[in-house]
Amino acid sequence: MAGNNRISKKDRQEKLKDVMKEDPFKNDEELAKDFGVSIQTIRLDRMELGIPELRERFRNAAEGNYDKVRSMVGAEIVGELIDLTLGEQGISILEPNEEMVFKKTNIVRGHHIFSQAESLAMAVIDADVALTGVANIKYLRPVYLGDKLVAKAEPVRVRGNKHFVHVKISVKQRQVFRGKFILVSLSMDMDDEDSE
Repeated sequence: MAGNNRISKKDRQEKLKDVMKEDPFKNDEELAKDFGVSIQTIRLDRMELGIPELRERFRNAAEGNYDKVRSMVGAEIVGELIDLTLGEQGISILEPNEEMVFKKTNIVRGHHIFSQAESLAMAVIDADVALTGVANIKYLRPVYLGDKLVAKAEPVRVRGNKHFVHVKISVKQRQVFRGKFILVSLSMDMDDEDSE
């Protein structure tokens, strides 16, 4: 979209509405770059169109999803839970902050990426209590401060009390992490069970 050809404010705002429908989690900086205008122009356009800022869009998308989670308290999920259908799929978004990166390189520490994946995998399964039994993970490329991680979890099989969940995390639609988790659901009355 960016270029020397300036479009009218009306046309830009119409295109902005279309872009926001397609990807409601683009930030103002990304939109400004896409449209070849200043961040302030994008903010004014958003305000005129009644499109809330990114944090509010996250909050609006997350409302109600945390109540669906059974296996843990919703606040324990790493990232914003923007979509959840128990037993089918879940999506979370994480915007790393300065405390999550190595100071020298601004590369996000792996355990934060793993935590986003694991907590989403646990959130998506339909179980009261669950623990990670096995995690087969692969980091595919570095993630930097300022990147927005979009995690998608999909339960692929249930065998007894074992839930098999695949999680993929992408930055700008390029996969940066993938994990295959086997989560074990436990009885709420764990004291009565024999330990293995």
